Amino acid sequence: MKKLVVLTGAGMSAESGISTFRDSDGLWEKYRVEDVATLEAFAANPELVLRFYNQRRKQLLTCQPNDGHRGLAALEKDFDVHIITQNVDDLHERAGSTNVLHLHGELMKACPVNNTSKWYPVDPENPEINPGDKDADGNQLRPYIVWFGEAVPMIDPAIRLVEESDILVVIGTSLNVYPAAGLLNYARKGQPIYLIDPKEVQTYRKDIHYIQAGASEGVARLTELLKENN
Repeated sequence: MKKLVVLTGAGMSAESGISTFRDSDGLWEKYRVEDVATLEAFAANPELVLRFYNQRRKQLLTCQPNDGHRGLAALEKDFDVHIITQNVDDLHERAGSTNVLHLHGELMKACPVNNTSKWYPVDPENPEINPGDKDADGNQLRPYIVWFGEAVPMIDPAIRLVEESDILVVIGTSLNVYPAAGLLNYARKGQPIYLIDPKEVQTYRKDIHYIQAGASEGVARLTELLKENN
């Protein structure tokens, strides 16, 4: 069974109603990165940062996987599918994907400020993290999110997956955010690479098969191409 590795970004979940960050109406138009997505911001104004992620968490709980998420999960019948996602939502898992690696953390988890390798699930019935919420050792909890300026601990496992892949698919990412954008460098020369996005994505690779479509339509078209070529 061929190993199909899929790198997904914000465009993967846009059809599900999750706000993207970099579009003209995205989240960064309303919040400065420096104010809500850095360790320094959390130290300076934890109430604002926690409120921002509480809002994101509540929004996520109202959203459902789209046909793109479900289509990737369905490919597990014919391929050894591994998802590498830049997204912090859990829509891949809810759609049925069984191998999901989160590069930038997970919205439905919390961790203590002094140990980001230790995490706790957030109760969907009570999804807020507030000042004064602490773990059993008395440490303030923070979102289990890789903020700008922090190390990306899952990048090495992601690199290995791309190196081992037979087919690489990229969906809904601008390929502007590193180190995730650099994963394309680890695809073998000559292996099939598919890029799904409704907008033009600039990349130095000339061996990419572009599917200009949103996630749901793009995954449907990808599935047909994979049936024809494998």
